[in-house]
Amino acid sequence: MSKKLEYKDLLDAGVHFGHLTRKWDPRMAPYIFMEKNGIHIVDLNKTLACVEDASAAIKNIVRSGRKVLFVATKKQAKEVVAEEARKLKMPYVTERWLGGMLTNFATIRKSLKKMSSMEKMMRDETFKNLAKRERLTVERDKEKLEKVLGGIAELTRLPAALFVVDAKRETIAIKEAKKLNIPVFAMVDTNSDPTNIDFPIPANDDAYKSIAIITQSIGAAIEEGLMERKKDKDDQKLKEEEDNKREIDSKAEVE
Repeated sequence: MSKKLEYKDLLDAGVHFGHLTRKWDPRMAPYIFMEKNGIHIVDLNKTLACVEDASAAIKNIVRSGRKVLFVATKKQAKEVVAEEARKLKMPYVTERWLGGMLTNFATIRKSLKKMSSMEKMMRDETFKNLAKRERLTVERDKEKLEKVLGGIAELTRLPAALFVVDAKRETIAIKEAKKLNIPVFAMVDTNSDPTNIDFPIPANDDAYKSIAIITQSIGAAIEEGLMERKKDKDDQKLKEEEDNKREIDSKAEVE
């Protein structure tokens, strides 16, 4: 069981610091505690409640054997989000969101297949025999694809949910998810619109520490979901083995 997130943890990570009051989105009003020195302060009790709701929902999604796509293209979020996603073996986008990454997934799959065939080609002995210019062209093309699509290389079907850092920045990804009825879990700062997010988490989405604590908390819920899924599968396997044994025993008795 992961350590439960507490009010003090959020306070220490600066999760409560919002944007300048003049930059706010009025739709964030329910999540704002007060205004101090021209800055909106996020209500951390609301943040804790939202993290709890989001964690329970995302755990169930993962327990059913589906994937969560992590999306964070802002500089201070890239590293922590990619690290958490890799640890959980979940897909992630931390470079650039390609328009149609969800709504035109068939085309994206073609690009992923192209990247995979380039990898195979580069491992082949015949690749070394190509002219230097040809080798460089293939290497460059693969590098470009790897940079944008590397994090979703193992994604064979649409994700079951999105976890987004900075709802305001990742509007294209969110719009695509909404179009496909894919639930969105997102960090929403005081300048964001939380109304189009299924599970908004009011939090400072600019500071590394704040991004890290929320991302890792969601990651812990995903990890629990994965462990519960493994236990479910093990229990099911054990039950099947016991059923088979009983069947064999009853047949033996009849004979």
